[in-house]
Amino acid sequence: MTTIQVRNPRSGEIDYQIPSFSENEVIRRAASLREAQKEWASLSIENRCAILKEWHTAISDNRDIIANALCLDTGRKAFSRFEVDVALKLIDHWIHRAPSLFKKDSGISNQVPSVNYQHTLIPYPIVAAISPWNVPLILGLIDAIPALAAGCAVMLKPSEITPRFAAPLEKTKNLVDGLSDVFTLIMGDGISGKAMIDAADAVCFTGSVATGRMVAVHAAERFIPAFLELGGKDPAIVTRQADLHKATDAIIRSAVGMTGQACQSLERIYVDKEIVDEFTDNLLERLASVKLNWPDIEDGHIGPIIHAPQAKIIQTQLSEAISDGATVIYGDGVMEHGGGLWCTPTVLTNISHKMRLMKEETFGPVIPIIAYHNIDEAIALANDTDFGLSAAVFCENQKEAIWIAERLTVGAISINDASLTSVVNDVEKNSFCYSGLGGSRMGDAGFTRFLRKRASLIQTAKPMSIDIFRESDVR
Repeated sequence: MTTIQVRNPRSGEIDYQIPSFSENEVIRRAASLREAQKEWASLSIENRCAILKEWHTAISDNRDIIANALCLDTGRKAFSRFEVDVALKLIDHWIHRAPSLFKKDSGISNQVPSVNYQHTLIPYPIVAAISPWNVPLILGLIDAIPALAAGCAVMLKPSEITPRFAAPLEKTKNLVDGLSDVFTLIMGDGISGKAMIDAADAVCFTGSVATGRMVAVHAAERFIPAFLELGGKDPAIVTRQADLHKATDAIIRSAVGMTGQACQSLERIYVDKEIVDEFTDNLLERLASVKLNWPDIEDGHIGPIIHAPQAKIIQTQLSEAISDGATVIYGDGVMEHGGGLWCTPTVLTNISHKMRLMKEETFGPVIPIIAYHNIDEAIALANDTDFGLSAAVFCENQKEAIWIAERLTVGAISINDASLTSVVNDVEKNSFCYSGLGGSRMGDAGFTRFLRKRASLIQTAKPMSIDIFRESDVR
């Protein structure tokens, strides 16, 4: 079995390695999952949730171990603990919500009243969940947990960029009778991921548009559903009726938090020309207290750039924008500390929509500001993108805020806040444009997408005869 070398984002050193599962190993594990899933699906939803509750206890008991591994993966200490806590909340949510959704229903056809029907819910036998490097634990378990509750077996592949948390997570599921046989972790890169799609009955993928496109094509070739959560280029519209303190606090948290390494990070800021100077002054004043968590991981707000190639993308976009006339009014872009790569919050003005900085995902703590003349212009600029994940609108007049929100081509709009979908998982939304495809991972759909409906149609009257097809004179 070959191995993959793993870089430490804080030091830049290769200090870890993982096995790269062969296609044969993935096939072997899938066969075992498929056999075990039959018994798992035959359990009542209550029994499956009871087993997931035991897993909750196992994860809680090993919280610090998992969080420490995530810290090494991402270079973030506080958020690593937060990730584990959110994972526990996800389990809590589904063990309480799933039983009410997993219900057989029956009724009478409105079209043919003599026909009664009964629905049975059938889980996909194997779900392949492929998670990204930026929020590795949450974005793996956000698919895996409801799939398991629905009665599916799950193969979860962490990103080869941030795989250290996988070992302690695997230990927790091995502590729970009944879970290990239907939940396995697949280690490796894209080759292992492709083998998972070949072996699965449904696939969940979180990552880039380019890779998501390949996943979608491969899944389509196999006639299996693909649930894709892809990139974003989220806009914020700040109106003259905005509370500027609310707006700046929320925008900084969204654009700078997690080093901007989140699909729902705000990457384009449109501000009414009448208040743009005041907004910018507020923004810069607040940014003055935001620090890198270097050299002390216990102090600061911004961790390292996790994936080294991403630093090059950020700096290239910044350099090209500056060459094309953009002005940096705050921040220093990408820099090196102790072998790791970091990016300070970087604010730019004199921005054009022709710049790559405004078209492609940046995935870094970069805040480009454009002043708009009227709200129609702001909406047009916000919609001038290939992405449609989410957006933010800042306006204290709620009626006007909703009016603006309803004209944005995105799946979720935070009003007088930003990136609310990162903490509000129980409200369904879809991704628009290139930001995703397939059933929503939010709300009840996050569970029901893993179930197919089988209908039994019961005729209570005499069946129709062949005479309904007899040709006759039509007068």
